[in-house]
Amino acid sequence: MAEYQNLFTRVQVRGPVHPGNELPRGSFDRRGTPTFQYWAGKLGDAQIGPVYLGWLGVVSIVFGIVAIEIIGLNMWASVNWAIVQFVRQLPWLALEPPSAAQGFTLIPPLSDGGWWVIAGFFLTVSILLWWIRTYRRARELGLGMHIPWAFASAIWLYLVLGFIRPLLMGSWSEAVPFGIFPHLDWTAAFSIRYGNLFYNPFHMLSIAFLYGSTLLFAMHGATILAVSRYGGEREIEQTLDRGTASERAALFWRWTMGFNATMESIHRWAWWCAVLCTLTGGIGILLTGTVVDNWYLWAVKHGVAPAYPDAYQVLPDPAAAGVKP
Repeated sequence: MAEYQNLFTRVQVRGPVHPGNELPRGSFDRRGTPTFQYWAGKLGDAQIGPVYLGWLGVVSIVFGIVAIEIIGLNMWASVNWAIVQFVRQLPWLALEPPSAAQGFTLIPPLSDGGWWVIAGFFLTVSILLWWIRTYRRARELGLGMHIPWAFASAIWLYLVLGFIRPLLMGSWSEAVPFGIFPHLDWTAAFSIRYGNLFYNPFHMLSIAFLYGSTLLFAMHGATILAVSRYGGEREIEQTLDRGTASERAALFWRWTMGFNATMESIHRWAWWCAVLCTLTGGIGILLTGTVVDNWYLWAVKHGVAPAYPDAYQVLPDPAAAGVKP
């Protein structure tokens, strides 16, 4: 058998373009003429197009563009419309949610988080419309619902962070700002404010599923690449009729860790790990501040974390003793 593959190359099979399934007359879902792109073939299938868009896809993209425009223009305005500074400081720029003084006002002043609420509305509508689009595409193509429900798990975390938890807390200020580093700063401050999020059991589960999904996807991807010279990438055929690729992959893992997944079950493992990552993460965020105010004290109470001895002398609070300032 030919030995033509290594870690850095892959053979790109070029056959006739596949236009996709037939659509009803008058449908405007399909767009673009299929072409082949060499560099796209380095990452996946070399064929680009056609794209199935439809009115749901069009409206979703329009709403998404409006949200990005609002966020971008507000960031640009924050550097006094200086294009050089906008590009230079982009990772640090932010569109902040309304202040705590606004509470959960439906339409706060534009100068105090109003633009954040408007951008969040357009972005949320865009994401939800795209979810409906993925659901309809899956149904019309006769697929299972694994893709829409996996997407819904990520949307759950997004809604908890930006809408559901701020609603329960009664303040938009609890939401996440739009921005790269500001988002990370919010995460760090959020953890410190509520007694270290690492003691949140649902956060623990979320991280376990995060690492688990990356491990499973890496193991599976490496296995299929390792047996691709034997046709391992034809996983559907290997599921129904175990060929030499599937047999060798199973033998490797049975010898390595005493047990092996099948060509089908490995995808279920990875799917559940990925979906449960955002699902449990959303639950952990939702409980923070609404049910538990300090996760470290909660962990000490339930025997999860040790109670550290006081390293410094604890002084009484003068206010508690009735001493006037």
